[in-house]
Amino acid sequence: MSKPNEWIEELQRNISDLIANSPAADIERNVKALMAQTFARMDLITREEFDIQQQLLSRLSARVSELEAKVSELESK
Repeated sequence: MSKPNEWIEELQRNISDLIANSPAADIERNVKALMAQTFARMDLITREEFDIQQQLLSRLSARVSELEAKVSELESK
């Protein structure tokens, strides 16, 4: 009798082979291709680009606050 782990591994291989040779594999490939096309058409950015823009916006916001304070100070004189 084979070890339980070997039996489980063989079962997993058999299930994987069955899925790979079934219409489910074709459906999965088609869905992935459709999703890739959809994402390619969308105007998406990477997380890195988002973080950079967020940092720029934060710095600009701080600069605007500084300038508003200076304008208020000048107006009060």
